[in-house]
Amino acid sequence: MTFVRIQPPWQTSRETLIREEAETSEKYGFWPERRPLREHLRFGYVNLDKPPGPSSHEVTAWVKKILEVSHAGHGGTLEA
Repeated sequence: MTFVRIQPPWQTSRETLIREEAETSEKYGFWPERRPLREHLRFGYVNLDKPPGPSSHEVTAWVKKILEVSHAGHGGTLEA
């Protein structure tokens, strides 16, 4: 029987390979670090730990009001 020694992940050396440097147009989107907050809110999500008491519908309404967005919803139940 032959044993193969596997290195732990923290001892593995990694390098980034870049095939080609390219420029992109701002009209096709934003670099993540330059993306405006409005775009994060438009296409993002909020990870929320809902407290006991208010309904999922109430919390969704609060999020819409606080973030000043017209569309918000929840996936699944927010009940504990």
